[in-house]
Amino acid sequence: MTSIQDIKENGIVAIIRGADPDNIEDMAEALLEGGVRTLEITMETPNVLAAIEKLRKSYGNELITGAGTVLDPETARSAIMAGAQFIFSPTVHPETIKMAKRYGVISIPGAMTPTEILTGYESGADVIKVFPANQFGPTYLKDIKGPLPHIPLMPTGGITTDNVKDYMEQGAVAVGVGSALVNTKKPWNSEEKAALTKKARAFTEAFKEAVQ
Repeated sequence: MTSIQDIKENGIVAIIRGADPDNIEDMAEALLEGGVRTLEITMETPNVLAAIEKLRKSYGNELITGAGTVLDPETARSAIMAGAQFIFSPTVHPETIKMAKRYGVISIPGAMTPTEILTGYESGADVIKVFPANQFGPTYLKDIKGPLPHIPLMPTGGITTDNVKDYMEQGAVAVGVGSALVNTKKPWNSEEKAALTKKARAFTEAFKEAVQ
């Protein structure tokens, strides 16, 4: 079973939002080749459940595959039944967290304020996604870790290769990366696949440098 330690060791969580479902496995292959082993597919992506199921069958635990933008427990359960190994949410929804924990799946809800962060953690979340992180920057994590040092934080939103180290130094356990890594608005072709592998490798190297 996937553990929080797996996500911490990988460091980079790639977020695929709204991709053509025919391209997702190819994107996953490019990410994996670049060293990124943790992948979130958001629930508004067409045929997302089939995509999650296909990746789980193709890659097993070589790739950690989860669902993102999960807003309610029913959606969480559907994603888990399709094989999702973690559930990401943009907000704290206690019933969604409870559903993930019922099935032994990692729960990572999004929060910003100290009250939201503590509420999410006390509701059973494994990690709190600090979102949108770019609104306050890396030092905000340090401020939160002061009174709440026991809560694992994963900043998401505005993460680049230039600031991965800053976030990790301020106490992040991992980072979530969206369009700076996987830009689904661009036409998908062999050149874009090579570019994605190159970007994945850059993020992986930035993370390794940050935790050395």
